[in-house]
Amino acid sequence: MTFGFAPPSTTSLTTATGGASRHGRLLEPSEWTSSGVPLLRNPREVVSGLHSRHGPVPSTAVIAVLGPEERLVASASFVQRSTAADGWEYRNALLSRLRRVIPHDLRRRTPVRTAVLLFCRDGDERWTEEDGAWMWGLRDACTLHGLRCGAYITLTRGGWQVLGEGRGGRSPSSDSRPERLGDTPSEFAPLALRGGGGATEALRRTAAR
Repeated sequence: MTFGFAPPSTTSLTTATGGASRHGRLLEPSEWTSSGVPLLRNPREVVSGLHSRHGPVPSTAVIAVLGPEERLVASASFVQRSTAADGWEYRNALLSRLRRVIPHDLRRRTPVRTAVLLFCRDGDERWTEEDGAWMWGLRDACTLHGLRCGAYITLTRGGWQVLGEGRGGRSPSSDSRPERLGDTPSEFAPLALRGGGGATEALRRTAAR
């Protein structure tokens, strides 16, 4: 699958020569795609539910824990503003919220619950270094809390996008007003894949195992 890359921003990690700084702890799109993140069965329903519950605005992160059948077990939202995109800082912020809303599953031999992250930000759907830092933070926070690392979703003016899967939609968006939970449809038509190709098929096979 192909990814677009946004121009460097003030939150991007750069060295004196302009290259990406690995000390910032981020995951490249190819690293995220190859890590075996399970596919969401109905991403639009998950996104709409979290949007209705938390009404995120730019710079808001929503961490959610899903049980079997993608039933929402717990969620929390917070505003995260940083001068530099650092996965270590994001990991600590996510882990702090997880500890507040749900006990850890570290005693289990294999994770039974999955954490997903929705981040509302400015810009378009293309991957940024800030996204890479959130991906690193989500993966590490899940390991330390005994959870399976799930999808990373961005919410922008153009809509929502599950990075690494090529699935997305125009509504909700960062400009949308939250719907009441009772007004959110429980079923949606299948979504068309954007791009896709081998990476998406690989993710489907991973989810099926």
